[in-house]
Amino acid sequence: MDYTDLREKLNKVHTWPTVYMFKFIVPDYPQKLARVQELFSAEAEVYYKSSRKGNYISVTGKEVVLGPDEIIRKYEKAEKINDLIAL
Repeated sequence: MDYTDLREKLNKVHTWPTVYMFKFIVPDYPQKLARVQELFSAEAEVYYKSSRKGNYISVTGKEVVLGPDEIIRKYEKAEKINDLIAL
């Protein structure tokens, strides 16, 4: 996936470093949740919320990032997790 547009938009909206909020939805499987958790540093604030039926988990992470490339790298890693939805 090409992230050129995202990089431009992030540079227009943010000054660096900034706190960026990532949001992902994954099926409620321990292995998938563990892979999403690995995306965040120990300093990140990470919140979890189960779906109504308990089939999915919403993961919201707030983390200080130094620039748009750091955000893009995280999305590229997230792309490798099957069934993950990035919001």
